[in-house]
Amino acid sequence: MTSKNTICIWYERDALDAAHFYAATFPDSAVGTILHAPGDYPDGKQDDVLTVEFTVAGIPCLGLNGGPHFKHSEAFSFQIATDDQAETDRLWNAVVGNGGQESACGWCKDRWGLSWQITPRALTEALADHDRAAAKRAFEAMMSMGKIDIAAIEAARRG
Repeated sequence: MTSKNTICIWYERDALDAAHFYAATFPDSAVGTILHAPGDYPDGKQDDVLTVEFTVAGIPCLGLNGGPHFKHSEAFSFQIATDDQAETDRLWNAVVGNGGQESACGWCKDRWGLSWQITPRALTEALADHDRAAAKRAFEAMMSMGKIDIAAIEAARRG
């Protein structure tokens, strides 16, 4: 990995599975170097996968198989900008349909508990509208959604 700054994400023991899922699901994603433990450690054995370098949508990450001591929370999430409803549906369905969980306002969790925001660019543009009433209508529409419905956001924005 050539990046000076890398996001380290703690997994109980499935960092490699997660990395392969992300690489197969998100554009500009890949699995890199896999390091195996050179000896036994508190939550693993020699030769277990210890770390996995991977990229998610161009962001360098390191998956650490550290055991059950720390869990993911919504305090950290990946936000993936989508260009249309088809891409929004594909990514949302991939995350939720692979043992994940739906949440509100475009948020969902993968089966490892990591949070994702599948965010259409149309939503971001609507919320930034200089017409504050239009932005508010789009915001109120978003607040009632799980997966974002771009047509409904645009209709709310128009009033």
